[in-house]
Amino acid sequence: MAMAGLYRRLLPSPPAIDFASSQGKKLFVEAIQGGTMEGFFKLISYFQTQSEPAYCGLASLAMVLNALAVDPGRKWKGPWRWFDESMLDCCEPLDKVKTKGISFDKVVCLAQCAGTKVKAFHTNHSTLDDFRKYVKACSASEDCHVISSYHRGTFKQTGEGHFSPIGGYHAGRDMALILDVARFKYPPHWVPLSLLWDAMNTLDQSSGHHRGFMLISRLHRSPALLYTLSCKHDSWASTAKYLVEDVPLLLGLKEVEDVKNILSIVVNSLPSKFADFIKWIAEVRRQEDVDESLSQEEKGRLAVKEEVLRQVQEIGLYKHVKDFLSSEISCCHSVVSLSSEESLSLVAADICCQGAGLMKGSCRSSISFCCSETGIKCIRTKENKSITMISGKVVNGNDEQQVDVLVPSSQNNRLDGSLFLFSYKVLHPANSDVLTALLLALPPETWSGIKNKMLLQEIHNLVSTENLPNLLQEEVLHLRGQLLALKRCKDNKLEEELSAPVF
Repeated sequence: MAMAGLYRRLLPSPPAIDFASSQGKKLFVEAIQGGTMEGFFKLISYFQTQSEPAYCGLASLAMVLNALAVDPGRKWKGPWRWFDESMLDCCEPLDKVKTKGISFDKVVCLAQCAGTKVKAFHTNHSTLDDFRKYVKACSASEDCHVISSYHRGTFKQTGEGHFSPIGGYHAGRDMALILDVARFKYPPHWVPLSLLWDAMNTLDQSSGHHRGFMLISRLHRSPALLYTLSCKHDSWASTAKYLVEDVPLLLGLKEVEDVKNILSIVVNSLPSKFADFIKWIAEVRRQEDVDESLSQEEKGRLAVKEEVLRQVQEIGLYKHVKDFLSSEISCCHSVVSLSSEESLSLVAADICCQGAGLMKGSCRSSISFCCSETGIKCIRTKENKSITMISGKVVNGNDEQQVDVLVPSSQNNRLDGSLFLFSYKVLHPANSDVLTALLLALPPETWSGIKNKMLLQEIHNLVSTENLPNLLQEEVLHLRGQLLALKRCKDNKLEEELSAPVF
């Protein structure tokens, strides 16, 4: 006896043509012969069904990221790094997505945060002819995929706003293949491209913006390795605006005499939630998944993070920031404990809580977790290298999660690998280097309003990316791309190429 509920929907045809129907198969064969199904095979290899009714945007993006072989740099389950919907939480809390869905702009933000090259268009900033050109180009390539945001009602389907990847294009019939991630509802289907445009050219009532489409491809350079920006918290828009718009105005209005004055102006006016905007990336492991030994991949990623950290701490700007944050002039209420001498033990509990949230795919803040036990220890690799590890038992209600976090560090002392440490001095990622990285990532024109020409030249020399080591230069340019992408999201200017590096 069938239980109450819904089992699939009958696909309204016309206007759609079921991919598995005889007509759908004929279109598929003809499109292959026409060379506009090249992207299909990678996408279909990673085709997935959205795990929640409102997860269509997350499922579409996870599918595309896996098809492009983008390494998330963090574990999904066991030893495997893999994009899953639960890992796409850097721009919007998953609890909110689960109940309300996600906007077009936030999916673009997620794609950019994942380390991809993104070109996104609301329909009021594009045309049907442009859309056709992009769909045809991406369908003829394995290196680019299109995600469409559209209203189902245009196709006589039930429901409203929806996301799905476009799996191919039939030039003769001018039809696109929608790989519908709500596979429990409708199968993949062909639709007239002009009708898909009409479905996209509708207003999303929740955001007040037109729907649209985005082109996603791999970057030719590495994504963030140690630092990243987050728009998960509501304050991201005001922080992005402050850094890109307000800081240049403040520097132009005030008389500044030295670098310390510049840092004072920038730091002491930061929005109250600034600490939620930029994070450093740690390697998180479930204790039950792995033993204490590190894999070669973990060692390699940790070594790269440590090299980025070392490079940050060796540049001239870092020394200015470190001195400023330890001086009496730094009275900023926006950043908690802005001290270059942060004790690793003070941040251990917070890191473990965040790590547990990441491993559980949780969007909740670390306040939701209680750290009942936290320890810092040093382990030795076979190469006799010391590795700093934070271990913790994190409690959330009746659920307990044991996590290890590998901390990139520059160690000054040799220690017994079995010893738990709360007084061990390491140069781990702290506020001084995080702030340094963010200052480097500000657009070059940020400082142009400084009236003192000698000081302007000095600050340009300090923040210039031209003479940075390659690894740190890539890190800074990625952060700059993220910052400008978030600003464009806020200003609804997604038609610009979001990942374009700015030198």
